[in-house]
Amino acid sequence: MTTHHPLSDLHAALRPGVLDLGLGHPDPALLPLEAIQRASASALADYGAHALGYGYATGPGPLVDWLQHRSAQCEGRMPDADEIAITGGISHALDQLVTLCTQPGDVALVESPTYHLAVRILRDRPLKLVAIPSSPDGPDVAALSELVASLKRRGERPSLLYCVPTFNNPTGLCWRDDVRRAVVALAERERILIVEDDAYRELAYDGEAPSSLWRLAPAGVVARLGSFSKSLAPGMRVGWITAGRDVIARIRTCGLMDSGGGPNQFAAMTVAAYCKDGAFEPQVARFREAYRARRDVLMRALATHLPTGWQAQTPTGGFFVWVRLPGGLSSEVLLPVAEAMGVSFVPGRRFFCDGHNGDDALRLAFTLYPPAQLEEAAARLAQAMRRCG
Repeated sequence: MTTHHPLSDLHAALRPGVLDLGLGHPDPALLPLEAIQRASASALADYGAHALGYGYATGPGPLVDWLQHRSAQCEGRMPDADEIAITGGISHALDQLVTLCTQPGDVALVESPTYHLAVRILRDRPLKLVAIPSSPDGPDVAALSELVASLKRRGERPSLLYCVPTFNNPTGLCWRDDVRRAVVALAERERILIVEDDAYRELAYDGEAPSSLWRLAPAGVVARLGSFSKSLAPGMRVGWITAGRDVIARIRTCGLMDSGGGPNQFAAMTVAAYCKDGAFEPQVARFREAYRARRDVLMRALATHLPTGWQAQTPTGGFFVWVRLPGGLSSEVLLPVAEAMGVSFVPGRRFFCDGHNGDDALRLAFTLYPPAQLEEAAARLAQAMRRCG
């Protein structure tokens, strides 16, 4: 007989003796428990039973209003209320978009490397995925344009382009501004919906985050996915889509919303109360300070311990470091050796939708563990690399 684990999946996933730098999780010790308790009480006090009822299809007005003003403050562009829909996080938002805006078999362009679990959502539809090779500065726009032209010559027109252009998962890097503008122009010209996964925007460690693709694009070209999972707490399961009115209208009138109303009504009302109370910015600042320090510790530890030949650019935000391995070392071969020595990671091949690249790379997360354990993890990884070398 199996029993349900009483704690979160994080506790179940952690293995005794293994420092798992594959987990892109926040440190539970940094989560704002008391502030969320106060916010949930405020939501009940202010809205009573309405906070516990079925919600409006695109989310509660107080949270939509806060997001409008946050966008205006941070990016200089305020979306209208009918250009925002509250979701159950980015994964839910992406699933809704591909369900409502594509047909099975449509072509989806996918930045490579990219968030590996988003690839699973796209395949569930199922869509035909075509990789867009990307450098640290973003995709080669000329090559992307030729790829689109080649697909069209074969009678295949891409429906969407999925990307993480700001503090990319897995690399932690950002597209250059000129690349952003060129990709937006290409998408507008070719009538391709850009799906911009903007999960890490608030976690900028070296200056401000660059303008989002949504900020640079005409209305309707970009559907931008945002989330409170990284800036507040993943267990709230609250995110949002900022997109053209036609996309939001499809969400508002779809069968899922007609049946159940807006997702996570009470959690969304709690997040609204939390943000309206002024708790959001101080908590984000706390995350930034802690994660910046952990990033720096991990980068120094890698430089100290790893054998010569490895490469990694210091991420300017987000959760992750993308490490290139030396001497033809395979991350898939390295993984079981590393885990036997008490450290884990995600092999690089999993971030490429074609499955043919990334074997010489791996992703490390620096947010879950305190500095001393990150130092130890780097030392264990180095030991495993020498064993495999």
